[in-house]
Amino acid sequence: MRSFWSNKRVTVTGGAGFLGQHLVKRLESYGARVFVPRQREYNLVALDSCLRCLLEHPCDVVFHTAAYYGGIGINQTEPAKLYYSNLVMGANVMEAARLAKAGKVVNIGTACSYPGYLEGDLKEDDLWGGPCHASVVNYGLTKKMLAVQGQAYKKQYGLDSIHLILTNLYGPGDSYNPDRSHVVAALVRKWVEADLAAAPSIEVWGTGKPIREFIYVEDCADAIVLAAEKHNDVAMPLNIGTGIGTSIRELVETINEVTAFKGKIVWNADKPDGAVKKVLDVTRMKRELDGWAPPTSLRAGLAKTIAWYRANKAQADAKW
Repeated sequence: MRSFWSNKRVTVTGGAGFLGQHLVKRLESYGARVFVPRQREYNLVALDSCLRCLLEHPCDVVFHTAAYYGGIGINQTEPAKLYYSNLVMGANVMEAARLAKAGKVVNIGTACSYPGYLEGDLKEDDLWGGPCHASVVNYGLTKKMLAVQGQAYKKQYGLDSIHLILTNLYGPGDSYNPDRSHVVAALVRKWVEADLAAAPSIEVWGTGKPIREFIYVEDCADAIVLAAEKHNDVAMPLNIGTGIGTSIRELVETINEVTAFKGKIVWNADKPDGAVKKVLDVTRMKRELDGWAPPTSLRAGLAKTIAWYRANKAQADAKW
């Protein structure tokens, strides 16, 4: 892999973001020449600005990780901004890539693009089995459209691209701002703050029974780089995950152990649980990536994440 990336010209949109920063580090360690466009110079929501970016910085591979996203709160209060920003950014990156004659586009998708009613192990063939869940449709659908655009641009223009569907990420560099954070970051913040305050208890919504999947961000970055090298099927998206289901109760108990919190955990069963199980099927991933599997266990990843958060709390809470 190192020889494949040596001296490759690479652009990473969103390269200063949570996933992007880890992706940039990996690519640079393999010898790639990486450019990270910043919004103050290149507004990806404007096609002329996006095209100028790729013309001024010709590249062999574009990783499109830039996204406007957040938790349920943003999905409820800013649905139009979520939809417009992500839809237009994705469309512009693909159009600019073909006009600038970029070699390959690696589009980063999301598991919330899967049909909302589906539960269990989600396979790539299920992607078009129904509508996204109403709570995430304004984000999930825009990423799903990139898979369509990739096939259309390959057919008409010959542009190479792949579509990767990521499960839930966690790790150092994430946003712990309540308006932007997802489940792991939100729980880590809650536990660290309760520990610092010597709080007697922590309330967690639901029963803890739902099963979800979590991948450490550095492992995810490794998988994306590997997929960019080895996966070339524009017609078939590729799941990126662990394939391991973890109940919310297990997640909470592991965070509790790592933080050594001494108080009581109070489960508020009056709050909704959501889907019973949502885990990505990674059979195709392992085959396409020569048997690769994420090496970081949940406990080890959480320990690194919590240590990072304790050391960078003020910055992490304010991020985005």
